[in-house]
Order: sequence, then structure tokens, then C-alpha cells
Amino acid sequence: MQTLPIVDTSNTTSSQPTFDTTIKRRKTRPVKVGNVTIGGGYPVVVQSMINEDTLDIDGSVAGIRRLHEIGCEIVRVTVPSMAHAKALAEIKQKLIKTYQDVPIVADVHHNGLKIAVEVAKHIEKVRINPGLYVFEKPNVNRTEYTKAEFDEIGEKIRETLEPLVVSLRDQGKSMRIGVNHGSLAERMLFTYGDTPEGMVESAIEFIRICESLDFRNLVISMKASRVPVMLAAYRLIAKRMDELGMDYPLHLGVTEAGDGEYGRIKSTAGIATLLADGIGDTIRVSLTEAPEKEIPVCYSILQALGLRKTMVEYVACPSCGRTLFNLEEVLHKVREATKHLTGLDIAVMGCIVNGPGEMADADYGYVGKTPGYISLYRGREEIKKVPEDKGVEELINLIKGDERWVEP
Repeated sequence: MQTLPIVDTSNTTSSQPTFDTTIKRRKTRPVKVGNVTIGGGYPVVVQSMINEDTLDIDGSVAGIRRLHEIGCEIVRVTVPSMAHAKALAEIKQKLIKTYQDVPIVADVHHNGLKIAVEVAKHIEKVRINPGLYVFEKPNVNRTEYTKAEFDEIGEKIRETLEPLVVSLRDQGKSMRIGVNHGSLAERMLFTYGDTPEGMVESAIEFIRICESLDFRNLVISMKASRVPVMLAAYRLIAKRMDELGMDYPLHLGVTEAGDGEYGRIKSTAGIATLLADGIGDTIRVSLTEAPEKEIPVCYSILQALGLRKTMVEYVACPSCGRTLFNLEEVLHKVREATKHLTGLDIAVMGCIVNGPGEMADADYGYVGKTPGYISLYRGREEIKKVPEDKGVEELINLIKGDERWVEP
């Protein structure tokens, strides 16, 4: 997916007071995942996850390819057993042979040491969940955790994690420490409660084990299904890492966001809020829909915040009694004709009252100034007036004349 450079317009010689409208991202270390880099000032990376069974090699290859072709830069697959881990080796090789080498993340849960070590041989990144990696059945009669019990389990975690960390470290591969609010370990729940603090301390424990083994190719996530919890957890982990001198990139997401309009709004509320604060280096929108439906939402979030420019930005007024044409219909026609372009700002305005001012930053404007005619603008300059039924055609001709048109 092409991303145009974001121009920083914060420095200006104007005598008017200036306000920086660019997002200042938290500084993080770069973590390589195959040919993609997360953090380190690189563009925010888009991820998703296939829903095919990993034992279905042809289906998984097709699912990964579909996602990658529409802009998903890293693809996650679930690996619940050793058979799935070995199937992933075949999936990887078939991708390379029939398509290209797509960066893959293996999702490992529930006492997954042997599975994780096996799968680490074949793909670029392993995701583990601290609450499940050393899974112990909760004791319903427990009333407390003693320090000795807490530390004993901590040592068991270290022993279980070390072979995976050493394998990834020696191969130059990476790990996501993916904490989920809904699956905190029992001792974290007893010690910190069902809180963002418990999520953060769970991640910090695993980070420290990795650092003690000289492994720092880490990405951290703090996912929750409730947006306020998710926001608090990510803000707290960023604060704690800054205090501890840690600079690991963050993977953002609202887990189990649902489907449809609300799933998209819920995901955007969490992800965009943090990105606007400069927090976040890679994102996944989790929808109860086909994985391909997640990618446009990711890019729309990044485009709206000015973090990546991968499509046309449309500016359009909401329509009112002054509008001189069917604004919704015309916007649809303009969008259909130009949506394949990259990086343009196109304004569609229904009348002259606010049009030129509201579309001042657009590359091209399509404005209803007089009944039956469309005024076409390049920036702030009116270029020509054309009959309404020729408006879209002449807009395309204007873009072509500026050599900014590409064929679909």
C-alpha cells in the first residue's frame, strides 16, 4: 500500500499565532517483522488476522494473500497445536512460491512453549498472551497470593519463556507481548484487581524477562473490549515504559469490537484517540466480519489523522437549502470516478457561501455557484465553469491536465 510523505506545515513565517497541527508520535525503537518495520518513526503498520483454520493450507494461503493484496502489511494466524505449527511452515513456503513472502505472526496460547518454539522456526513473529502462556486453572477457594507463591510462578514463567526468547533472539525475529483485559492471570487479578494496572504489570513482568535475556525485539499490546479500559491501559503502559527507560512500540486495538457501524465506531474511538496522543505504532481493527472489511477502517483512521495518505481525501458539506445540486449523488459520482487515486484532496461543495473557504486546503474543488453549472477549482483559483452534466468529466480532465491522473 503506497503511503505519501506527510508534509509538516507547523513551521511558518506568518505573523499570525501558529499552532502545531501535526501529531507528535512517541519515540519507539524499530522492530523488524520480515520486511516491515514497526515503530522507530516508520508509518503506522496495518494488521489483521485470517479466520481460516491453519490446518487448511490452501485456504490459509488464499486468506493471507487476499489481506495482503488490499494493504494488510502483517497477517496473524492462530496456532493452537503442534500440527498447526507444522502446517504454518507449509503455508509460508507456499506463499513464497506462489505469491510473495508476507510477514506472519503466530498466535500462541495456553501452555504453548513447544508450539511457540516450533513455529518460531518458520515465521517472523510470535504473539503470546501473558495471562495464558503459563496457564493454571484458577483456585476458587483461594483468598490471597503470598509473595512466595507469586515469585514461584514468576520463576516458572521465566523457565517456560526462556527457550522461546532465545530462539527468537538468535534468529533476529520478534515477539508481541499481547495482554488482554479478559484473560489476566489469577495472581495478577488477586494482586492488582481487574484493572489496567494489572494488565500493565503483567506486560512489564514479561518485558523484564526478555530484557534479562538480551532480547528487545518486542511489541506490546493492552487490548480490552471496553474503550475506557483500553485507553487507560495503553496510557499507563506508555507512562510506565517511559519511567523505566523502555521504548517498545505499541500495537493498538479494541478487542471483540463487534460488527457493523458500531464495531467501526468503537474501534475508531479507542485507536484514533491514542494515535492522536502520539501513542501507537501498529493497529488492528477487530470486527466480527470478513477480515478484509477491517483494512479500509484502519486506513481511514490513519488518513483522517494525517498519519498516512493512501487514498483521496474528500471534503464535502452536509447539504442545506442553499445547495444547488443533489450533493449526495454528485459526491458519489466524484468518488467513484477518483477513488483509485492516491493522495489528492477533492472538495464537493453545494453552494458558494462556505465553499471556497471550507475547501481552501483541497487540491481540487467542485462547487455549485449558479443553477445548472459547476465551478471547478484548483486550490483557491476558479479554473472554469461547466454544465452540471459535464462536471465530473471536466474534473477528471483538470486532474489529467495537471498530470496527477492515473488510470484505474
